[in-house]
Amino acid sequence: MRILQVIATADPRYGGPIEGIVRSSGALARFGHTRELATLDHPSAPWLKSSSIPVHALGSTRPETRRRWRWLPWVHYGYTAKLVPWLKANASNYDVVVVSGLWNYSTLAARQALVSLKVPYFVFTHGMLDPWFRKTYPLKTFLKQISWWFNEGPLLANASGVLFTCEEERLLAKDAFWPYQIKEFVVGYGTSYTANDAAAQVAEFRSSIRNLGGKRFLLFLSRIHPKKGCDLLIEAFAKVAHSAPDLDLVMAGPDQIGWIAQLKKQATRYGIEDRIHWPGMLEGSKKWGAFHGCEAFVLPSHQENFGIVVAEALACGKPVLITDKVNIWREIERESAGIVEKDDGAGIVSLLERFMNMNDDERAIMGVKARSAFSTHFDVDQNVTKLLSVFREAGLAQ
Repeated sequence: MRILQVIATADPRYGGPIEGIVRSSGALARFGHTRELATLDHPSAPWLKSSSIPVHALGSTRPETRRRWRWLPWVHYGYTAKLVPWLKANASNYDVVVVSGLWNYSTLAARQALVSLKVPYFVFTHGMLDPWFRKTYPLKTFLKQISWWFNEGPLLANASGVLFTCEEERLLAKDAFWPYQIKEFVVGYGTSYTANDAAAQVAEFRSSIRNLGGKRFLLFLSRIHPKKGCDLLIEAFAKVAHSAPDLDLVMAGPDQIGWIAQLKKQATRYGIEDRIHWPGMLEGSKKWGAFHGCEAFVLPSHQENFGIVVAEALACGKPVLITDKVNIWREIERESAGIVEKDDGAGIVSLLERFMNMNDDERAIMGVKARSAFSTHFDVDQNVTKLLSVFREAGLAQ
């Protein structure tokens, strides 16, 4: 089966959606299926050179121009005149189309092309109907409701199905906008993990960070963004750091809004600037070395549809310290694979304190359960099997 995935960008800095696509493409290939991408990326985008998936880059704005003028609505939205004609000419060459994400030009183009073509398609919302956005950005929500009437609503209503990564996401999205008429499927999400030389990966990671040396550390690895609760994590770490003088904090991830400077000032005010490390975005063996080398993984998000980095930490047998706004928190709590708290200051302090108060045996047991939780819920082969079963139900996959 040939699958076309329509997504805003193939840039790995985009986070979980594209990372999940990359990981699941290998599993799809093992089942005998192929996947290609249609994106809003300009053909000159540097990340396309290393893409393991064929990409039809149909954007008309160069990456450097988009960065410089991203505050302009039509630039941020990703408009390109090429996508609709390309979809109308090529979508029927695929057995199924999957539209990833909402609220960008790729979804508008998909609605304009796919609904009229009657090509079977599904929409993967990736948490973009979460009520957190409605509460946090009420003006944007008003504008999105208008867009829903003319674009996202018809796109989802005419889809063969709307895909969710977990039951929590599906429940939170219920009646997100009006009218809400969709056919729902929970297909899961996950990642793949291949055991390599973990010790070598840890050594490579540690050697890349000045002053970390052989110190124990907690790991945050995600976008540096207010939604991720980075400021609360720094504040919480400052409150508990005195009880674990041999424990540092690594804050890894791309800073797309220029927030790190402010966060570093916050750390300086608390007197812990020497115990927080900022390696930027980690990829490949350095990323896996960070996971293998940490004591626990921390993600204090205010909203997180799935958190593929959580699955990656579990795959490495690491306890995960997360909030109940990470939508897979029920699975983590049920499997005793980590600690779950509220996404406020007291909650993040409690996350760290509860973990630090555990003895070595308790932490080791939680690590074993973390790996088990990955195998049970978040291994990409299982998620692809669920996705293919949905396609079969729609009469598409054999």
